[in-house]
Amino acid sequence: MASARSFTPERLFRVFALLETITWTLLIIGMILKYAVGVGDWPVSIAGFIHGLIFIAYALQAGVVAVNQRWHLGLATLAVASAVVPYATIPMERWLARRGNLEGGWRTEATSDPRDARPLDRAFRWAIQRPVPLAGGLLVALVVIMATLLMVGPPGGKA
Repeated sequence: MASARSFTPERLFRVFALLETITWTLLIIGMILKYAVGVGDWPVSIAGFIHGLIFIAYALQAGVVAVNQRWHLGLATLAVASAVVPYATIPMERWLARRGNLEGGWRTEATSDPRDARPLDRAFRWAIQRPVPLAGGLLVALVVIMATLLMVGPPGGKA
């Protein structure tokens, strides 16, 4: 098992890019089972729920990595938006890695960089130094977002 120190921003992004790709596959299989094989709605319901959870988790981790890596808003938005296109998260991760956007570790200590004095950076360092509460907070955010989306209903309404 990898230690917390070896679980770099690059590794975190890579894991979630892969998970997002896997859940796209599950959703596509579910759609084939529903529409081509005619087994009913259940495959899409199950795969869609799993895909939705991972999609939101991918977006949350992309936000954490974006803040850590000091990406500009456009790059962070592009990274999150890549999850909308089936299988695009893997090429996005590779592109970010090639460009050096995923290099380095977690920014747990202030440096001489003036940006480290900004409130967002101070709050981020505080949170990243406490990975268990941070993960718990992100899990709560995931549950709240997913519950809200379930209450709103599926895209396009019930067919």
